[in-house]
Amino acid sequence: MRERESSGGPLDRVLRLFTDVRSGEGLTVLLLAMNVFLLLTAYYFIKPLREALILDESGAEIKSYASALQALILLVAVPAYGALAGRWPRSKLINRVTLFFAACLVLFFFLGRAGLNLGVVFFLWVGIFNLMVIAQFWAFANDLYTNDQGERLFPLVQFGASAGAVFGSVVVGGLIEPLGIWIPMLIAAGILLLSLLVTGAVERREHPAEGIRGASSDPGSRGGSTSTSGAAGACFVRDMGGGAFSLVFRSRYLLLIALLVLFMNWVNTTGEYILGSVVEDAARGAVAAGTADGQSVGQYIGSFYSDFFAVVNVAGLLLQLFVVSRIVKYLGIRIAILFLPIIALGSYGLIAFLPVLGIVRWAKTAENSTDYSLQNTVRQTLFLPLTRDQKYKAKQAIDAFFWRAGDVLSALLVWVGTTWLALDASGFAKFNILLVLIWLGLSVAIGREYTRRVKDRSTDGSGVVG
Repeated sequence: MRERESSGGPLDRVLRLFTDVRSGEGLTVLLLAMNVFLLLTAYYFIKPLREALILDESGAEIKSYASALQALILLVAVPAYGALAGRWPRSKLINRVTLFFAACLVLFFFLGRAGLNLGVVFFLWVGIFNLMVIAQFWAFANDLYTNDQGERLFPLVQFGASAGAVFGSVVVGGLIEPLGIWIPMLIAAGILLLSLLVTGAVERREHPAEGIRGASSDPGSRGGSTSTSGAAGACFVRDMGGGAFSLVFRSRYLLLIALLVLFMNWVNTTGEYILGSVVEDAARGAVAAGTADGQSVGQYIGSFYSDFFAVVNVAGLLLQLFVVSRIVKYLGIRIAILFLPIIALGSYGLIAFLPVLGIVRWAKTAENSTDYSLQNTVRQTLFLPLTRDQKYKAKQAIDAFFWRAGDVLSALLVWVGTTWLALDASGFAKFNILLVLIWLGLSVAIGREYTRRVKDRSTDGSGVVG
């Protein structure tokens, strides 16, 4: 049996260099990696356009307020998505939502060329696009695989996301100067349409037409989420009950994941503020001292971040390709989920006592590269032992609203810390240490609950754990 699982075609054998790919799994996982590669490429095409528009038209202060406003918009957007998820089959949901966002990009192109100020609106839209479309992809991937498959294959899928982030950010950097801000939006829209072709190829490969028309009652079918789910390509259960937020608050496991996402992003966003403030001080000091090689403050900061993002993305890519699958395979999710909070604890401990640019830079490099690789793979894997309802509806609430809630709390912390408490980089790092300790406790609890759910599912065969 094991010999049959380990055999396979040339593609399976090549991919087995990076993770445990069984016979016949190679093409699908490669298509999923290509799918998320295209989505992240599109996102990193429009991300710098977002920054350029809002900073040019409104400034950094309005950008901070817009981040908080995104969380309020998601209070409406997430339940609306959940309602659509309950009405439409999976393929129709993915196609229509992706087409909507592609059409929005075309509309922004024409409105922008007409001279309208779109900075704030586009900033809000990009935040919703990033969270909803990417969360939708991972719900799709969760729907295809069982726990065992997801733990083995998600590291390779996440590599596609990491590669897309690197590719998109590099390519768009060379397009903005000759083409301007608006034409890359049309290119991003085309990339989204191309991603739908890949999604369709996965559907046709994994689930023939007879599987898509109806749900199998076989509890052991590969969707593995509910006893009525059948093949993962089957239609949504049309009477899915409960809204996205109610699903989160009714499940201890989902609520723990939601709190994990909130605290993780609160820590990370506050860390980004620490880095930004230290970089700004260093830039002004270098320019004043004449050691900035003739650069202005803005050029100094731009050069720093260009370097910083390149190192983070490449490090994340290498971790994803050679390290993540081994950690998940040999240590398991229960241990893998502890890596990032432990790294963050050490990072902010260093920053609290040595808040200098070199320390802050490499501490954030370690945190961000681990976040983009190992932590993101683990976070997506946590949804494997859940029902389809929870994967598509509750996951949207967690990945959208609770993620943005972390941004809001970070903005509030920065405002209080700078206005009332006169905190410097060291002070914010010490506050982050307290947040990381809570995050670490949540990670321990989630690891235990995940292990219990996987064990219970393997015992009763249904996959339904309350």
